[in-house]
Amino acid sequence: MSSTAQPSERAQPSNLWLALAFGVLAISSSAIFIRLAQNDGVPSLAIAAVRLSLAALLLTPFVWSRYGAHLRRLTRADLVLASASGFFLALHFITWISSLEYTSVLISVVFVTTGPIWVALLEMILLRARLPRLVGVGLVIAIVGGTMIGLGGAENIQEGSNDLLGASLSLAGAIAIAMYFIIGRKLRAGLTLLPYIWLVYSCAAVFLVIGVLLTSTPLAGHPPSAYLWLIALAVFPQLVGHTSLNYAIAYLPATLVSMITQLEPIGSAILALILFREAPQLVQVVGSLTILTGVILASRGQAEMSSQTHQAQKGPS
Repeated sequence: MSSTAQPSERAQPSNLWLALAFGVLAISSSAIFIRLAQNDGVPSLAIAAVRLSLAALLLTPFVWSRYGAHLRRLTRADLVLASASGFFLALHFITWISSLEYTSVLISVVFVTTGPIWVALLEMILLRARLPRLVGVGLVIAIVGGTMIGLGGAENIQEGSNDLLGASLSLAGAIAIAMYFIIGRKLRAGLTLLPYIWLVYSCAAVFLVIGVLLTSTPLAGHPPSAYLWLIALAVFPQLVGHTSLNYAIAYLPATLVSMITQLEPIGSAILALILFREAPQLVQVVGSLTILTGVILASRGQAEMSSQTHQAQKGPS
């Protein structure tokens, strides 16, 4: 039997659950900072470009000072994978951030967190993987929840809202992030976490900056508060939030952390209710909880399949 400790078997630091709670709170603030920047007139494409660019720039000195040798050994194939992964990460952010122009924070965040379901479906289509039973059940439940949301409206959402368009953009963001995970998995196997995220953040930032230049999207001329929201967006949800979650994964099962992160839509919705007076109808709340149930089941199904695959490759201990 292997002597390597599993995450759940390691001694847990005293601040582990505090770090996990702070991580969920940080990622829950993402939609809030985006909405605040949009309210200050910052275009969605500019928000996405600044968010990824700032995150990559903040990581650059630390990553190159510690992992420069690893990055210099990257092959052309690695750079192609990084570019493809970064492209879908950029697509994820622009579609999801744009969705917040048209629908409530609750609907936008719930739909974008359906990523685990799309990962499973895309693996089945692209990699001919077997679809776990729990994933199929989770998908059906999520579809029921989505239908419920489609039947309801939302009160006190900004003028010009369009729930169908907003949900569709958010769903596109979920599919894009699933592609990002699938393409980036091979590259991630050869790099530790920080060099990997710096590389794909940088590639995504390049694509978004090119989009800003091609569309003449304005980056200047916004009120000072807008730039404060953009900096907060890059620092808290992008760096602090995801770093806290990756810290927790070192000590807790990834499935448990994944299920805990499904609290993000709830946290975002509560913050939106307090700050923006966004009050979704009861049918939308129930539909959102139904979708989250489906996503949690799908995540468990994916985890069980990954565990079985790992054990089969490892062989008897």
